Amino acid sequence: MSSLTDIEKRYFEKLFGMSSGYVLDFSNATFDKFFRRYNVNIHGPKYQTFGTSKAKKLRAFWESEPDQLVGPVLSEMLASYEADCELTGQDVDKIPLERARRIVDRLTGVSMARDSAGKESEFLDREFAIPSIQKLPIDPRVVPIVEARLNEARIALGAGAHLSVIFLCGSVLEAVLLGAARQSPAIFNQAKATPTKNCSPKRFHEWSLAQLINVAYEVGILKLDIKKFSHGLRDFRNYIHPYEQLASGFTPDEHTAKVCFQVLKAALASLAGER
Repeated sequence: MSSLTDIEKRYFEKLFGMSSGYVLDFSNATFDKFFRRYNVNIHGPKYQTFGTSKAKKLRAFWESEPDQLVGPVLSEMLASYEADCELTGQDVDKIPLERARRIVDRLTGVSMARDSAGKESEFLDREFAIPSIQKLPIDPRVVPIVEARLNEARIALGAGAHLSVIFLCGSVLEAVLLGAARQSPAIFNQAKATPTKNCSPKRFHEWSLAQLINVAYEVGILKLDIKKFSHGLRDFRNYIHPYEQLASGFTPDEHTAKVCFQVLKAALASLAGER
């Protein structure tokens, strides 16, 4: 079982809104998909000892699993919470969030410098230039496609096609991170967050966008701020499935689209070595 204390659990309970029986804005399907990335069947009988709601399953999870697994899961959930707040224009609950971050650091054994709210605002307000496509780690045959999607994203942003902007940004980010992995296979395959199958690294085309983001951060290609907001972009890209959007009850607006485009530009600048 994890070493979370009863007091520490209360911070996550509050941030994730677990008193309602839910966890953030996860549906049953997205909750299952999230945990599958950690090779956990969260809807299985192992995690139904307290009941069948998502909150009760999460409580069973952190009661039965070790710190080495619970820590990364809670870390990604905190990143989703922060990104959701930013993308929906809501204020984060700063004190519980900072405390929860320190708890995650203890669970994972990692001590990292955290961006303050002021730095997050600075990141979103900064102007990033899209680098030359030739500087990005992608197959030359894909370059025209990436260029076309970036141009289409600009047009969609000006036309108010907010969902289209998010889908295009997510697809470009995934293509470029996949290209980075293929250019540096040894580095990506030896990371702690590398997804495995039968004790061997999965083929890169089998990696999810979340896994590409996490490993790119771990190996130093993406910074913490980009990692955090990239997970937000990834979450909103899942709205390509209408039932995902229905389950969340949220419709992205211009602010959301601009944040996603900003995240993409910052990620591209980092991948091109210009940040």
